[in-house]
Amino acid sequence: MSLVRELKALRKGRGVFAGRLTERIGPGLRAACGVADDDGPVTVRQKLSARLTELAEHLPDDLRLVTLAAFAISARQPLYQDRVSWAAMQVDRDSRTVRRRVDEAIDQLAELAAAVPVAAGGWRTAELCVAAALDRDRPEVLERRRIVADQDDLRELELDSPVAGEADVFYGGTLTGAGLVLPRPLSRGESHDVAVRVRLSSLPPYLVCVPGRPCDRFDLRLRFGRGSAPRVWKLHGAFQPAPQWQGDPQPVDRAGEVHLRFRSLTPGLAYGARWE
Repeated sequence: MSLVRELKALRKGRGVFAGRLTERIGPGLRAACGVADDDGPVTVRQKLSARLTELAEHLPDDLRLVTLAAFAISARQPLYQDRVSWAAMQVDRDSRTVRRRVDEAIDQLAELAAAVPVAAGGWRTAELCVAAALDRDRPEVLERRRIVADQDDLRELELDSPVAGEADVFYGGTLTGAGLVLPRPLSRGESHDVAVRVRLSSLPPYLVCVPGRPCDRFDLRLRFGRGSAPRVWKLHGAFQPAPQWQGDPQPVDRAGEVHLRFRSLTPGLAYGARWE
């Protein structure tokens, strides 16, 4: 895989702090990290560091540590072999073992890069609160979202809603076929609140948010009703298709409700719950 070769080349020398960095990265890394043709060295370095750190968060602890060291993100020694020695001391293993772990981590990073898309720009979600009433003949979902503009003159949003159905806006804009038109343009750094209700004819046995952009917080409440509460599992950063999701068992309270919280969601991964 070309991305694996490019990652192995990037770890050499000073890693992400190498000189003439824009000439050292190939098409695989550019696509995986969202590097544009007109990005300068500082921007390229920032994008590489941020994307590799984001992907490394999904690795086991030992692989995460050696990965961030290998690319000089957490260890700033000028030579790869010195960073390997530093990581070996941190995990109490010899350098040969650390090198094998770096190779294993790079293979997994390449797989993660294919599964987790680069986040789209324009705006991000500071907070998403979803309440689902599932104890009705026709389930209803209320979504409250606070977004923050990452650009000036933001006029429209494409909402990555956890559910699809008959939607109407409580406040915050006007729904169109392409998304949600804001009441007025937003400036960079400005926040805006939106609330949307979705009525469903049916719902599969899961409800997840798969953000297309960074999402700082996701608060999910599910109401199954008394006397009909199923078994529920929490899904945190799931990759697999829905039938293969495992998750962590979650208690259902006496009112037949479940309350789940998530922080720092990664675009492209699934967060929420499944039940049976």
